Amino acid sequence: MTVYESDLPGVGKKFEVELENGERLVIVTHNTGKREVYLKSDADADSDKLFEASDRLARKIGTILEGAYFQPVQAEQVETMLSDDTYLEWYGVAEGAEVAGQSLAESNIRERTGVSIVAIQRGETLISPPTPETVLEIGDTLVVVGDREDCAQFEELLGAGFEE
Repeated sequence: MTVYESDLPGVGKKFEVELENGERLVIVTHNTGKREVYLKSDADADSDKLFEASDRLARKIGTILEGAYFQPVQAEQVETMLSDDTYLEWYGVAEGAEVAGQSLAESNIRERTGVSIVAIQRGETLISPPTPETVLEIGDTLVVVGDREDCAQFEELLGAGFEE
């Protein structure tokens, strides 16, 4: 999958995503935060506008698409590359995890591993962003950002209590 990015002076940025069937998804992000989404049948075709979204709605749609609310596929490890060396990954806190029952401040996760916990899914509740006082509980799903090495260190920290 190739993504083309271009500046739109005075407007914002345009991203074109090549889809498997040769179509292109075009996303225009305005400086105001508004997003417009278009579909092109091929690289040289005119665009058909699909929808427009406010900044807030676009971010909500993005988190849904990213899988922060629901991961439909059981995989050995869920990871999403945010950039060349930054990943967004999901980890479950299982029985026996060293960090279970500790607050984020007590667990010292960022200093020990380099990852940042950006959200916690606890049952039907999404805690985003968690505070230093947020206590990690068995069964929580932690949404973590870090480079591959930091994520590997975090997985080691979870050790026997790691749940996928």
